[in-house]
Amino acid sequence: MESLFEAHRREQLRQVAPLAERMRPRSLDEFVGQEHLVGPGSLLRTMIEQDRLVSLILWGPPGCGKTTLARIIAEQTRAWVVSLSAVSATVADVRRAVQEASERLARHGQRTIVFIDEIHRFNRAQQDGLLPAVEDGTIVLIGATTENPSFEVNAPLLSRCRVVVLEPLSDEAIRTLVERALADRERGLGGLNLRIEPAALELLVNLANGDARMALNTLELAAAGARNGIITPDIVRRAAMRRASVYDRAGDAHYDAISALHKSIRGSDPDAALYWLARMLENGEDPLYIARRLVRAASEDVGLADPQALVVAVAAQQAVHFVGMPEGALALAEAAVYLALAPKSNAVYRAYEAACRDVAETRNDPVPLHLRNAPTKLLRELGWGAGYQYPHDEPDAIGRQEYLPPRLRGRRYYEPTERGWESRLRERLAAIRARREAESQRFGSGEGQQ
Repeated sequence: MESLFEAHRREQLRQVAPLAERMRPRSLDEFVGQEHLVGPGSLLRTMIEQDRLVSLILWGPPGCGKTTLARIIAEQTRAWVVSLSAVSATVADVRRAVQEASERLARHGQRTIVFIDEIHRFNRAQQDGLLPAVEDGTIVLIGATTENPSFEVNAPLLSRCRVVVLEPLSDEAIRTLVERALADRERGLGGLNLRIEPAALELLVNLANGDARMALNTLELAAAGARNGIITPDIVRRAAMRRASVYDRAGDAHYDAISALHKSIRGSDPDAALYWLARMLENGEDPLYIARRLVRAASEDVGLADPQALVVAVAAQQAVHFVGMPEGALALAEAAVYLALAPKSNAVYRAYEAACRDVAETRNDPVPLHLRNAPTKLLRELGWGAGYQYPHDEPDAIGRQEYLPPRLRGRRYYEPTERGWESRLRERLAAIRARREAESQRFGSGEGQQ
C-alpha cells in the first residue's frame, strides 16, 4: 500500500510536471490517435481490455504515444508491472526482474509485465538476459523504441515479440490534444482562461510535426508569453524556436530521405528533389554524404545519356568541400536540379551488373595471351603479347580482335539507349560491332583474331 509520504510526493511531482506529462492520457478512451491500433474493435485494444497481452515492441517516432500506451496497459492489467529504463538499467537489474517474476508466478500465479523504455539502448547481453523469460512466458515484455527494431533488437528476441508500429499523430489529433489542454482545469491550462487564435493553432499543429510532446511543450511556453490571455502566431513561433523533426542522421529517416531524393532525381522531378535536399540539409545532414549520392545518381540513372551529369555532380562535391556550408547548399541544389532534368539511362549500370554476374558465375579463365603484358624476355618467349594488334594502326583506330575470354566471346553487356547523348553512342557501337563481326567472319574460325 502506498504511504502518505509517497502519495504526497507523487502529488507534488504532478503539480510541477511539464504540461505534456500532466496531460498524458490515463485510459484508452482518452488516448488520441493510432486508431488503427487501439480504435474500437481493434485487436490490440481487445487484448488490453481482456488483459491477454503478448510481448510487444512499440515502435514509432517521438511523441506518438508509445510510453502513454504502455502506462495505460500498466493501469488496466492485473499483472505486476516492472519498469526499467534502458539508459540506467544493468544486466543485474534485468536478471533480478526476471528472477522476481519467476518467483511471483510460482507463489501467487501472477504474471509480470516488464516495460523497457528505449529498449534499443539495451546491449546484446541485456537483451539476451530477457530471452529465456520471454520465451517461456515468465514475463511479458513491452519495449518502446524510436529506432527500427529490425536493426536494434536482437533477432531471437524480436522473433518472440509482436512489433506494433505507431505513426506520427495526425494534425487533427494534435489539434484535439492542444484544445483539450487549453480547456482542462484540473491538469491543463483551463484555469488561465487562454484563447489561441486560429492561425496560431494551425501554426502550432504544423510545427509539432505529429509530435504531441512538442505541441504541448510549445503550448506551455506560449501560454507563459500570452498577452491579455491571447496566444498569437508570433508567440507560438517564438515559443517553438525550432520545429520538431523526426530526422535522425543515423536512423531510418536518414535513409528514407536520401532514398526519396535519389528517386525524385530518377523520376525527373526537380521540385521534389529540391524539397528532399532542403529537408535533409536543414535537419543537419552531412552535405558530403548527399554529394556522394548525387555522384551515384549521375552514374546510375543519367549515365552516358548526359556525360556532363557526372561532371556537375563531382563539381558540386568539390564546391561543398571548398566553400563549406551553408554556401555549398546551392551547389548541391544546382546539381540536383541538373540531374533531375537530364535525360536518363541506366544502360551502364545494367551493363556493369551483367559483367559482375559473369565474373561471379562463370569460370575466370586466364587472360588471353595476346592481351597480356610482356615486360620481360622470358614472357615474350612464352608468347605473352604475341599477336596483339595495335588499334591505332588501323585506319579508323578500331580494334578487330577479340578482347573477352574465349568462353565469353560475343557476350554483350552495354546496350545504349536512344536517349540524349547515348543515341550517338548507340550508332557508333553498332558500327563498331558490325565491323568486328565482319572481321570475325572474314577470318573464319579465328585466324588473326587470337
